[in-house]
Amino acid sequence: MSLLRITSPHLSRRGNTGDVMLLVIMATLPGLAMLTWFFGWGNLINVVWASLVAVACEALVLVLRRRPLSHYLTDYSAILTGVLLGLSLPSLAPWWLTLIATAFAIIVAKHLYGGMGQNPFNPAMIGYALVLISFPVEMTSWLAPQTLSIAPGQAMGFADTLSAIFPFLSEIVLSVSDGAFDAVTMATPLDAFKHKGAVTAEEFWAAELVVSPESWKAWQLVSIGFFAGGAYLIYRKIFTWHIPVSMLAALTLLSLIFWSTDPSNFAYPELHLLGGATMLGAFFIATDPVTAATSIKGKLYYGAGIGILIYVIRSWGNYPDAVAFAVLLMNFVAPLIDHYTQPRAYGHKSTK
Repeated sequence: MSLLRITSPHLSRRGNTGDVMLLVIMATLPGLAMLTWFFGWGNLINVVWASLVAVACEALVLVLRRRPLSHYLTDYSAILTGVLLGLSLPSLAPWWLTLIATAFAIIVAKHLYGGMGQNPFNPAMIGYALVLISFPVEMTSWLAPQTLSIAPGQAMGFADTLSAIFPFLSEIVLSVSDGAFDAVTMATPLDAFKHKGAVTAEEFWAAELVVSPESWKAWQLVSIGFFAGGAYLIYRKIFTWHIPVSMLAALTLLSLIFWSTDPSNFAYPELHLLGGATMLGAFFIATDPVTAATSIKGKLYYGAGIGILIYVIRSWGNYPDAVAFAVLLMNFVAPLIDHYTQPRAYGHKSTK
């Protein structure tokens, strides 16, 4: 009788790329829920719109490359890119800005290099960096937390938010809305601290509205939501703890050192950890398996490098959040880090 000649490995892990991507998308829901609760419907609309654009661009490129649509679309990598961009962009980002960022991320940053697994840079952060440099005004205007609303009807509803993002839908949307809303926008806490001028840090925390107890609570809970989702991914062993922990540790250590030496001019660690996209970057962007370092020691260096660059750019650069630029700069270095941190093969001595 004939036997099947099957090579190793004989043990396999259940699941595939699509399952992993779906799990990562699900893990972003706590942070998205906090964003929607405190900042209105904008980010949820952006996530849906960016995901639709990402899938459309992915399908278009696959047709041009003569690749099977079902095989590549069901890995959900394009949807994950759209979700990350929708979470990163301001809640009232105009539709065309999300379109530009997402299309550039999929077509240029991903497929120009050969598609999933071949891109040297994180596609979502490439798209984000493009629109941040090109459209700084639109990228630095965030909707104020709804906890700061004074009048009961001041907060924007779903129809109002939809018409603000898609102005050409205003005639349809306004038919089911009173059309009267007053969107209150402000900078993020990191942006406000960056441009505080001659005001000391103590005066900034005492007088700035964006870090008032109501507003600061919103930013804290959003970051905690992303932290919870990232911790769940570590629990499910989607990625290891090395990159996020080393990144957060390096950022905390640097901010603690400079704040302790000059508390009037440098922000204390909590602002760096909870006042921007730090938690989203640590658990959902820096851990991208394609563009990050792969060895255990390399992951520690890679994460620490991102944390250091974030603090340097935030403190002395022009971009207050800096997560995107720090990740992209370390994407450059990741192959070099892997080259010099390769683990010793069993039975061989380490090279001198």
